[in-house]
Amino acid sequence: MTAPLSITHSILGQPWRWRGRDGEAMDAGFVADDLVDQLLMARGVARDALDLHRTPTLRGFMPNPSIFRDMDAAAERVAAAVIAGERVTVFGDYDVDGATSAALLIRLLRSLGLDPQAYIPDRLLEGYGPSGDALVKIAEGGAQLVITVDCGAQAFEALAQAADAGLDVIVIDHHKCTTELPRTLALVNPNRLDEDEGAAHGHLAAVGVAFLLGAALLRTLRARGWFAPRAEPPLMELLDLVALGTVCDVAQLKALNRAFVAQGLKVMRQRRNIGLAALAEKAGLTAPVTCTDLGFALGPRINAGGRVGKSDLGVRLLTTEDVAEAEAIAAELDRLNGERRAIEAAVSEMADSLAAAQGNRAVVVVAAEGWHPGVIGIVAGRLKERLGRPALVIALDGEIGKGSGRSIAGVDLGAAVLAAKDMGLLIAGGGHAMAAGVTVAADKVEALADFLDQRLAADVARARDDRALLFDAVVSAGGVAATLVDALEAGGPYGAGWPSPRVAAGPVRVVKCDIVGNGHVRAIVQGEEGRPIKTIAFRQADSALGQALLGAGPHRRLWIAGRARRDAWSGGDACELHIDDAAWAD
Repeated sequence: MTAPLSITHSILGQPWRWRGRDGEAMDAGFVADDLVDQLLMARGVARDALDLHRTPTLRGFMPNPSIFRDMDAAAERVAAAVIAGERVTVFGDYDVDGATSAALLIRLLRSLGLDPQAYIPDRLLEGYGPSGDALVKIAEGGAQLVITVDCGAQAFEALAQAADAGLDVIVIDHHKCTTELPRTLALVNPNRLDEDEGAAHGHLAAVGVAFLLGAALLRTLRARGWFAPRAEPPLMELLDLVALGTVCDVAQLKALNRAFVAQGLKVMRQRRNIGLAALAEKAGLTAPVTCTDLGFALGPRINAGGRVGKSDLGVRLLTTEDVAEAEAIAAELDRLNGERRAIEAAVSEMADSLAAAQGNRAVVVVAAEGWHPGVIGIVAGRLKERLGRPALVIALDGEIGKGSGRSIAGVDLGAAVLAAKDMGLLIAGGGHAMAAGVTVAADKVEALADFLDQRLAADVARARDDRALLFDAVVSAGGVAATLVDALEAGGPYGAGWPSPRVAAGPVRVVKCDIVGNGHVRAIVQGEEGRPIKTIAFRQADSALGQALLGAGPHRRLWIAGRARRDAWSGGDACELHIDDAAWAD
């Protein structure tokens, strides 16, 4: 593959390559439609499918829910509960995917005349997923049906206890499964090993699977004549929850997920969900909400409840119909998010030191007493990004540790965790390719680290060897303009598996450069045509990239690479470049 601009070794030591296929340099004279087609094809879209992907809709991508194993059985049982007016409890996880999945089903069942209850386990006291004690307690409280969302695929003992107690349980999940499945009335999960056609949708977040259950439920009730005397609830109005959960769970934004997010953002911008509207206001989001806002503004605040506060705050916010309650919960989540940041910073500093002392293992595994379990997943993500390797961060509490891991593209951490569990190295564990959770005895942490290192070393090496900075276009500095940004955005929404476009611009000279905020390098650069553009390299002050920008001065020319954005502070058509890398032009 031809290297753009002949750059094989950038300032950050990586080659630059065209994304997806060979390409040609572009300038400000591009045709927008051609650029969008290029973006889509570079992300794997076939030429004859461009029209379908250019504007992703549910009509174009949504499958018949019946292709998933147990979906029809699940829909029939929930429909029976609706018709009989049964007591139903939705058992969720404490993260955003779990909260949105639970909220979606609760809001849908309310619109069908039920009064469903939510049960969200406490992260510290109960841990992840359903416990037998919790399910039996729910049954004793009068519930006749429990629907678990974003959990349950590995809850063998808990679901056996529930079955013995006579409780009907439906599992809606997306995490990795083993060949053995727990005892349930129905288990809907595209990642079941015995899935056929439904396996093509293994990239769905749990909230996407919950939405498909909702569609199957409405179809079942429609067939039974339930809606003859009453209005059918508009399922599409719940797509804001689907978009939020999908983006925040870092699910691959391809095919159906991309349609979910594209349409869900439209619903969210109408601000019909008063909880989400209150949270957006607290986060200072006044412009139309974007994928970035979901992942970096709304998601962390909802997560903060489960991480360092009350685990059910997220579901309560997303299901309330009381404006005052929505505002109060949003304010509390905003406060908890600030508390979470402080805790996270302290744990990150310690984890960085332990990782540095560990050497160059394929998988970074760090553990310590006293770490807050609510932030270890975020810290693992930070380590993964900084070191370019999978990372597992374990909070020890005496003889037991709770760990959270994050992986890199091409390395299936969830499968490795299940293998470690089969080897007897874990008390519990599960996840998917990019994220996993474990419960491990303190005296087996080193053995676990050795196992992951040996099992994943080849995959990590292959993934790191393939590491390169990928491009979608090369423009002059003057080409970083509103027309370019708008054309690039037309290929969205962007996220995991559907990466935001990157452009190279230049050659440029650095006119002014300084350090701002938390180690960000801000620079004004100027191209040959004389037009200055604003740039920023986030958290790069101490890196080779940051030092090169700070020391370049006006006499050396560079190519800069990154994401073109409208300048939110300047307004109008002003644009800037968020720099990921740079290379000397002479």
